[in-house]
Formats: sequence, structure tokens, C-alpha cells
Amino acid sequence: MKKLLLLAFILTLSFSSFAQRYNEDWTLSFGVNALNTLGTQSPINSPDDWSFQTPISAAIEFSWVPNLAIEQAITFNGFKESSRVDFGDIEENYNYVSLDTNAKYYFRELIFGRGRHLSWFDIYANAGLGFFHIEDSNVSFNLGGGVLFWLNRNQTFGIRAQTLAKFAFNNSDAGYENNHYQYHLQAVFRL
Repeated sequence: MKKLLLLAFILTLSFSSFAQRYNEDWTLSFGVNALNTLGTQSPINSPDDWSFQTPISAAIEFSWVPNLAIEQAITFNGFKESSRVDFGDIEENYNYVSLDTNAKYYFRELIFGRGRHLSWFDIYANAGLGFFHIEDSNVSFNLGGGVLFWLNRNQTFGIRAQTLAKFAFNNSDAGYENNHYQYHLQAVFRL
């Protein structure tokens, strides 16, 4: 029993000192996105055929522990008539709307240590779930990553580039709502 109480006491001290050392962090991002729905396994295949119609994206991110965050994103885009998708050209214009919730893990400290020499640069991986609508709706499992470049010493403003692979759940029954890649270029503001 004494060992259990001692362990509980040590854990309590550890968590309280950790909580005093780390502040919760919110970031807001706005930018553009492009869609690759060409039906290939290559995320960089034929960039000239990617969809870039009304390419608006925004996200809010909350980090409650170091290197780990959760992000809620909304994306708008579209497909013009005769755009190329998985199984050929489409015959009318379509709008694309997506809501994504992703967990993110930042690797800078793991790779480069805690030194200040690379504090302007962050690399991350993310995974989560998404909902998207083109002609019908579908749900996706998201997997991706990105880089974030802080443009000032206080790390309150930056630019990030991100790639996200979206694997549709009802893939075999889906029409346009199928697997695809999404690319983001966004300005990031720490709140």
C-alpha cells in the first residue's frame, strides 16, 4: 500500500510540474488547397490535372501537451466540367466540401532535440477522420504530414504545406466520393 501511495504522490508531482511548464496552445490557419482525384497511388501525379476551383481552407488547432495537437479543418474546392477524376471526365460542375478532424504529432524535438537552432521549423504527421461531399457524401480515414515554417522569433506567424491522403470508407460503392489526395498551403497564426 505504501508503494502505491508513493507512486501516486510522484505521479501527482510530475503532472503538476509538467502542467506548470507547458501552456496550452491554439493556432488558426487559412489558405488554399488542391485536390488530386486521378485514381493513382502517386500523390504527385499530373499536378496540371488537380482541381483548384474555389480552393479555400481553414483550420483551428489545439495543443494540450508538447508535440501533440488536434485540428478541425474545413475545406472548399470544386470540379469544373470536363475535369479528370478516377474513372474519366465529369460532365458538369461539382462543389467539394470537407470537414476533417486530425490528430497531429510534431517531430522537431524528437529529430533535432530541444535546441533553439531549428526553432523556426517543424515537421509533423497527422491522422484522423473526415467527411466530404461532392455529388453524395462519404467518410474518410485521413493520413498525412506537413512542414511548418515560423516566420518570426515569437513563433506567432508561419507558413505550412501539408499533404493529406483521404481513404473513403465506402470505396467500392462510391462514385466521385472516392479516395483522393488533398494539398494545403496556409498561413498559420498562433493565438
